[in-house]
Amino acid sequence: MAVYLNEVSRTFGEYLLIPGYSSVECIPANVSLQTPLVKFIKGNKPPISLKIPMTSAIMQSVSDDTMAISLAKEGGLSFIYGSQSIESQAQMVARVKSYRAGFVVSDSNISPEATLDELLMLKKKTNHSTVAVTIDGSSRGELVGIVTSRDYRVSRMTLDTKVKDFMTPFEEIICGNKDTTLKEANNIIWEHKLNCLPIIDGEQRLISMVFRKDYNTNKNNENELIDESKRYMVGAGINTRDYAERIPALLQAGVDVLCIDSSEGFTEWQKIVLEYVRKNYGDTVKIGAGNIVDKEGFRFLAEAGADFVKVGIGGGAICITREQKGIGRGQATALIEVAKARDEYFNETGIYVPICSDGGTV
Repeated sequence: MAVYLNEVSRTFGEYLLIPGYSSVECIPANVSLQTPLVKFIKGNKPPISLKIPMTSAIMQSVSDDTMAISLAKEGGLSFIYGSQSIESQAQMVARVKSYRAGFVVSDSNISPEATLDELLMLKKKTNHSTVAVTIDGSSRGELVGIVTSRDYRVSRMTLDTKVKDFMTPFEEIICGNKDTTLKEANNIIWEHKLNCLPIIDGEQRLISMVFRKDYNTNKNNENELIDESKRYMVGAGINTRDYAERIPALLQAGVDVLCIDSSEGFTEWQKIVLEYVRKNYGDTVKIGAGNIVDKEGFRFLAEAGADFVKVGIGGGAICITREQKGIGRGQATALIEVAKARDEYFNETGIYVPICSDGGTV
């Protein structure tokens, strides 16, 4: 049923903050941006907290596995878009969970039977001075050698010279195994004065490379959002149609948190999905819901079992919901009301349900 409000619907651009007193302790180093992502009981630690209060939208043009890795490095979390096949979305989640910061899948690889001329063309294409030599020239092939700029002189060699004739052979290469941590890899690099450390499995197949030049970059990612196994955390969007098939696949891929993706969340369809999750997985699976713009919508989703609630309809710069459906509300007005409803719910139940502002914040 449509609701007509006489109040003004305001956006964030209509507000300014009144500054309060700032002491000498009020400096960036003393500010914590950590914020809970999912609900928790008063006095308890939130199951999942973000290092920075930022998530990326469940949109194809925004959140893929590349964004998820980049944002997790900074302490935030991405929700991989669900407007794709279940298999494709699960693969994106799996790629994020299998990514190891500092461990680079080699994109400069060559066969030992290739020539110096082919090596030079590869280096011109990738602009990398270190090239892994594998039996089949692939990034996952059996490692048989390494070539750096110190291994050859173009002025003293013919271009048809085989790579196997001047590469540093495997027997002379120091490698790490699949269980080597980033800290251990960096220690090996510094101890042996290496430029890179190949990581191989039990069958001598190349897994990844750790480079000396990346040491400072790795040290700078101190806000990484990681799980108990030191893997990057990632979320995924689901819908109210194929959730029974999509959710198990995403959980198998290692997803950390889910969110129902819809422009309008105050619906029985979302309640059905939330009830399905609680019935089949209890509280072990974390799932958000939305979007809503008023206290009634928040209360509905919180009582239905949502771990967090997304706020905002039509406020995004590229959102067309208002044009298509004729619904929405100014983002600032919506958040003020929903935040008040959240606090009231917390005071009544002792359960804090975080809210996420989706669009319209700038």
